Amino acid sequence: MSVYDFTVKNASGGDVSMSEFAGKVLLIVNTASKCGNTPQYEGLEKLQQQYADQGFSVIGFPCNQFGSQEPGSNEDIQEFCSINYHTTFPVMAKIDVNGTDADPLYRYMKKEQRGADGSTIEWNFAKFLIDRDGNVVKRYIPKAQPEDVAPDIEALLV
Repeated sequence: MSVYDFTVKNASGGDVSMSEFAGKVLLIVNTASKCGNTPQYEGLEKLQQQYADQGFSVIGFPCNQFGSQEPGSNEDIQEFCSINYHTTFPVMAKIDVNGTDADPLYRYMKKEQRGADGSTIEWNFAKFLIDRDGNVVKRYIPKAQPEDVAPDIEALLV
């Protein structure tokens, strides 16, 4: 099993097979628009711009489970990301990352790479690094800055 075995929803509600990203290095991040970590969008977009041509993509999954810091609709979120951070990476539909309604992709990634709180996502902007084969190779705490992840991305892009 790998992340490529899952299907997620895009911001318009359409199905996206994660197999569309097969062969790429991915950084999967649960995001929020009204969080102290929200400025990380800028660093995530820098990673996207820096490494996209080498087979890399950030994928954002908005989540409102932490302090209700992502209250908007999927359309609102897309507009926010575009206007404020000029994001070019995919920002999918809003999901739950913890609890009984947690998205299956997140349940899988949390099982593969447990964090400081076990399998629970701690807060907005937790990050999972995925290799080209769809394996979850590393998990980063929400406060980890995107630029700090760059060396690990580079190592997988070789």
